[in-house]
Amino acid sequence: MSRDELFVRIRRDSWHEGLSVRALARKYRVHRRLVREALASPVPRPRKTPVRSSPRLEPFKKTIDEWLQDDLQAPPKQRHTVKRILTRLRQECGADLAYTTVWDYVSRRRREITQATGAEPAAGFVIRHNRPGMDAEVDFGEAWVDLAGERTKCYVFAFRLAYSGKAVHRITTSCGQEAFLDGHVHAFNVLGGIPGGQIRYDNLSPAVSRVIHKSRLREEHPRWADFRRHYGFTPFYCEPGLRGAHEKGGVEGQVGYFRRNYLTPVPRVDSLDELNAAFAEFERAEEDRRIGMRIRTIGQDFASEAPLLLPLPDDSFETGIAFTPRVDRYGMIAVRVCRYSVPARFIGRTVRVVLRSSDLVVFHGRTEIARHPRLTTKGAERVVLDHFLEVLLAKPGAMAGSEALDQARREGTFTTAHEAFWAAAKTAAGDTDGTKQLVHVLLLHRHLEHRDVVAGIRAALAVGAHTADVVALEARKAAQADGRSPTVTATGPALELPEPQPSDVVSLNAHRTVRLPTDHRPLPALDRWDQLLNRSRKDAP
Repeated sequence: MSRDELFVRIRRDSWHEGLSVRALARKYRVHRRLVREALASPVPRPRKTPVRSSPRLEPFKKTIDEWLQDDLQAPPKQRHTVKRILTRLRQECGADLAYTTVWDYVSRRRREITQATGAEPAAGFVIRHNRPGMDAEVDFGEAWVDLAGERTKCYVFAFRLAYSGKAVHRITTSCGQEAFLDGHVHAFNVLGGIPGGQIRYDNLSPAVSRVIHKSRLREEHPRWADFRRHYGFTPFYCEPGLRGAHEKGGVEGQVGYFRRNYLTPVPRVDSLDELNAAFAEFERAEEDRRIGMRIRTIGQDFASEAPLLLPLPDDSFETGIAFTPRVDRYGMIAVRVCRYSVPARFIGRTVRVVLRSSDLVVFHGRTEIARHPRLTTKGAERVVLDHFLEVLLAKPGAMAGSEALDQARREGTFTTAHEAFWAAAKTAAGDTDGTKQLVHVLLLHRHLEHRDVVAGIRAALAVGAHTADVVALEARKAAQADGRSPTVTATGPALELPEPQPSDVVSLNAHRTVRLPTDHRPLPALDRWDQLLNRSRKDAP
């Protein structure tokens, strides 16, 4: 007899037969408290759920609560899952807990902290048969990165082979067409071939200009059409909206899986090149993983799929977008609401710019004149000090307060050695001439390696010299002592070099005290050459 039925019978006997509480308790063999409860309410009180203690989880509850609190400020797609929390507890705290123990606590605490609701269940899906080397899926996903100390919204390009599940990723600050094409080229090169069947896409604006209503037909972007014809693959465009996402569910889940497992917590890097290099390590680690209940790993399935991919074309495809801006009087060009510097000699001219997903290249004719990393912030500027050295020779007073000098200091190309040389040169020759000597030293970076010039500066300062000629001489000597050519052009961050010893540097002051022998040769006679200056045109034969 259920508890509800028992309550009904007790209330009926009490009403019809007029039995007392004691008689009802004796008849149904229950306690008098239960009889009184049944007479008070027809609905039994729910059983109390016992509060079970978890002594092994107790020391880590505060840590889990802090992570769940931090998730409220994190991007929605980069919040902790139960699996990620369990992994961090094992790695960072040395915890030995069961998955169900953590799941029970997190599922309850997450509701209490965020009061979030679950998603509605899907209606149902049909499993697709994938042939090796034939089909693939592509998608973009958002991710936040602490880039050079600033939280930046980035985009993860994911290319996933449908058969093996082998995925290639690339993160950029843009999801424009140049990043879309560059991601394909990177994926094809990593995989070593091109799928021979269909590659499934959303209706992304870099590929699709217009969706034909109620059909699978699409009006493609001309540049995208040229790209796919160059590589010889067939695109398949999914339906718009949520239904279309289910047609390429593999890559939809891949983006989320990669973000949760390798981009949580939010990564902190100095550049996206550093993060893309880490992606290659993540992808190699993924080859040992089994998807679902598959017998073979991703790497084993890809090993059998790779030979079936189509070969890559011999010539490359330029993925960048071309612009033709005009250089303003400040030596700057504007591209996509950002400004970049070019050499000052091109002021007033029209140049050609190729904007790629990670960098920007400036050409004058067929000659490359500047290269910059792509800027991400609206209104940002990148000014290179080397582009304005000729102007600073004519206007040395503008050097100290220039934006180019400030950016060079922050990037590390203008080192403490340059600062010391500048200060010594101004002390010896005055502010104007001392700054000009510094500019001449900076011009040496165009044909000498950065570390050689820095070594030359330190050597010149060690002997009390403050001229660019001495720096050039010592820089070439430093390169030759290292067994390298002294005229190799290279740029890069400053290297920490050991301070030169005075005994290793030839003192120029000692050479000045040595008198050269007297030259007793007669001066050349120039009388006959002077006759040519006085000769008239009519005297010519």
